[in-house]
Amino acid sequence: MTDLHRAKACVQAHHAALARADTGNVGAALAEHLSTDATWRGMHPFHVQTGPAAIAEAFWAPLLQAMSRIQRRQDIFFAGQNHLDEGGATWVASMGHLMALFDAPFLGIQPTRKIVMIRYAEFSRVENDRIVEQALFVDLLHLMAQAGQYPLPDMTAAQLVQPGPATHDGLLFEDQDPAEGQKTLDRIHAMMHAIDQANAGAPPLTPQQELARDWNDDMIWWGPTGIGATYTIDRYIEQHQRPFRTQLGARIFNGHICRMAEGRYGGFFGWPNLTMDCTGPFLGLPPSGRKADMRVVDIYRRDGDKLAENWVFIDILHFLNMQGLDVLAQLGTRAR
Repeated sequence: MTDLHRAKACVQAHHAALARADTGNVGAALAEHLSTDATWRGMHPFHVQTGPAAIAEAFWAPLLQAMSRIQRRQDIFFAGQNHLDEGGATWVASMGHLMALFDAPFLGIQPTRKIVMIRYAEFSRVENDRIVEQALFVDLLHLMAQAGQYPLPDMTAAQLVQPGPATHDGLLFEDQDPAEGQKTLDRIHAMMHAIDQANAGAPPLTPQQELARDWNDDMIWWGPTGIGATYTIDRYIEQHQRPFRTQLGARIFNGHICRMAEGRYGGFFGWPNLTMDCTGPFLGLPPSGRKADMRVVDIYRRDGDKLAENWVFIDILHFLNMQGLDVLAQLGTRAR
């Protein structure tokens, strides 16, 4: 069994233990596969927790209290050695939805007693058959929108319950050809450097020309709630890239914690990836004039030589909170 296969087996066993857990024993379920001092990163308001008991208290017990009959509906699952780690630490990525019946309040969001599909992306670092580090991004704005309690102005793109890959081949339970993973990672790196390369030309490339280097024309950008999903290069520019580039200034790239690929899938996350000035009416809100961080997950599917689909998670509640807008506090006030 390869290191990647062992790591995948550990994460699969972790998911199975969580599926059996309830509010009273979820800490013990986490302890089955997480190390006693595991570092866990969750989106606002959960932030960084250490060890199974703290993780359970902060996130899983409240979630299980609010959500009945949770099912993990996984669309993408892959593993790889972290490109950014000299030691080549092994990480496993999982992405999809947690489907449940929303039966009790959660973070001030009022229950519907109906099905909800909670978008999630999870990265787990595995050492010696234990998860020692994990990041779990859950799209809380997506949950609010499904519950009819979306707190922000209209999005520039479309709000959807997002599907998995068009090719239905995102669950890489078996090891893949390393050469294919390297192709994916190389394309991700090329895409990351595209802005600098486009601006270096004389004259600079247009946004369409810049994107066409790394993306298929029928690309799908499955963005976070608050921005939304968009389809084709032209609509991506109109509905996300242009607002992002023109309404956020002085962007600083802080780096990633993990960046990896396996087969035709790859991705990364940072904590935070970016810091920027809010100079325009981004997310339909007036400029705050403050610096704010973006914690971001990007997961990609490569088709041939170019990228075809991109699932994006942004900790927008944290981004807004740094600008003085506490969305969850406002929800709680309205609920009372």
